[in-house]
Amino acid sequence: MPHIVIDKKINLFDFASSFAPIFQKSPLIKISTIYVEKNALTALLPVVVIDENHQEFFIQISTTLKKSTIRLLPLTDPIKTDTVKSTLALVYYQIKKWDKDITVTKTNLSEYLKAVVEI
Repeated sequence: MPHIVIDKKINLFDFASSFAPIFQKSPLIKISTIYVEKNALTALLPVVVIDENHQEFFIQISTTLKKSTIRLLPLTDPIKTDTVKSTLALVYYQIKKWDKDITVTKTNLSEYLKAVVEI
């Protein structure tokens, strides 16, 4: 399962207040909002991707005292295309823009993180 682990706890309420919708035309990626649970330990971002498939799924950001993880919500389980994997990198870079001090401690998406930086 694609994922990005960050080295610290993210304040999801603060991040949600600065969240900017993500829209890319080709291939189409649309992430328009973020929903944060009342306990602020989990957030969900509804995603629409149209590449070789039309897929709708959720990205989950979960946080603990020492780390935060960005991953696909297992219940929605999209086909893991390059575009789907890129959505996780786009969310990571929006978090990175909001908090420049974060770093990735573990991921299986290194090539996608590099590709998004080059865009």
